[in-house]
This record gives sequence, C-alpha cells and structure tokens, in this order.
Amino acid sequence: MIRGWKGYVVYGLGFLLVLEMMLAAAIYWWPSFAENIGKYKVIASPIPMLKQLVDQVDRGGVAGYVVGQHFFKGCATLGTAAAILFASGAVAGEAHRGTMELWLARPVSRLRLLTERYVLGLLAVIVPVFASSYTIPALLTRVDQTMQWSDLTRCSIHMAAFLGVVYSIAFLWSSLGSEPLRISFVMLFASILTFAIYMVETITNYSLYRIVDIEVFMEIVMRNRLDWRFVGPMLAISAVLYLLSLRAFQRRVP
Repeated sequence: MIRGWKGYVVYGLGFLLVLEMMLAAAIYWWPSFAENIGKYKVIASPIPMLKQLVDQVDRGGVAGYVVGQHFFKGCATLGTAAAILFASGAVAGEAHRGTMELWLARPVSRLRLLTERYVLGLLAVIVPVFASSYTIPALLTRVDQTMQWSDLTRCSIHMAAFLGVVYSIAFLWSSLGSEPLRISFVMLFASILTFAIYMVETITNYSLYRIVDIEVFMEIVMRNRLDWRFVGPMLAISAVLYLLSLRAFQRRVP
C-alpha cells in the first residue's frame, strides 16, 4: 500500500495548501471587511440568504468571519469536492484501470484492503481541516484578533463528521461501481445543486449545507460544546456506509 499511501499524502497536502492559502487571504482582509461591513450588507440585500450570511458574520465578529470563510466557504464547499474526488476512485478506479484482480491478489484480506483505502482517503480529507484550523490563532495575531483553540477543535470535529458522510457516500458508490469519473461528476453536480438550494430562502432548509453553515458553527462557539444532535448521527451514518461498502467489496468479483 506504499504507493497508495504516498498518493493520499500528496492529495492531503494539496488540499491543506489550498485551505491555508484561502484562510490566510481571508484573515488578511478582515480589517477591510470589518470596516466596510455596511457596504457589503447593501450589496447582499437583493439576495435574502446572502444578506443573512453577512448579518451572521457581522453579529459574530471575527469568530463569525472566520467560521464563515474557513469552515463554511473553505472546508464545506472545497472539502466536499475533495471528499468526492478522493473517494470516487478508491475502488472503482481499480476496476476502471483493469488492476482490480492484481489488487485483490495481494496476500491480505479484503477487509484490510478496503479499510486501508477507506482510512487513508478519509485522513487525507479531515487532517487538513484540523491542521489548517490550528493555524488560525497565529494568523489572527497579524490583525490583533484571537480565537480559542477549543472552539476551533469543536468546529473542526463537526466539519470532519460532515465531510466523513460525504466521503463515505462516494466510497460506497466506488465500492459498487467501476466508473470513477461518472461517480465524481454526479456527486459534484449534486453538491452544487445542494448549495444552490441553500441559497434560495424558501427551500434552504432542504439543503445539507444547513448542517455546516455559519449559524451552526456560531452556536458551537457561543455554547462551547458540540451539538451531538448533528455529530452523533453523522458519525453513525459514516459507520453504516463503511460497513455497506465492505459488504459490497467482499462480494465483488474482479
């Protein structure tokens, strides 16, 4: 699995680099944003959901700005794409390349083969979330602001649980299929559609992105605790999806 391990490290580092660049740029522009918040409210006013997001950031101060820029805009949107791309080719990629038989011929159990592939991909998605989040206090010192490590940890756990569900859905489909590009395309389209639904006020509550929007993260920060009504079910769903993936993989014929 050395080759796969190296590949996932590269993917994870690439994801981390993009998150960090977006985060550093966002924090650098915080003073300008805070100074011109009134103008942004006027610009956002024609779109109710966008105005609501700006209002939430305004009420939350620097914490609202950070969770909006990093967790909602960065980790939720970009992270969803990363989770889909990392998982879609995990098993289906082997079938598509015609290397499934060689992979299964390794002298290890299918349980180990699939678990290694699942865990490596999942780590490539969630480790960058935590790693980038822990650079926030240092970045905020450049604009004379701060956030608690504990708040960032809780927000990262919530975000990781959400991305784990997205990753596990794509991984299950990969365990059943043989066309990684099709899996990626359909799931990326679905994620874009879900985000579009989020931006429409009358149907926003039907979007999965409501689980990871600014309001949810600000509740975590203000209450100093995770909301297990969300995190618990998300972890359970990921576990069930992994078990379904394992069952499908064990029955799979090269």
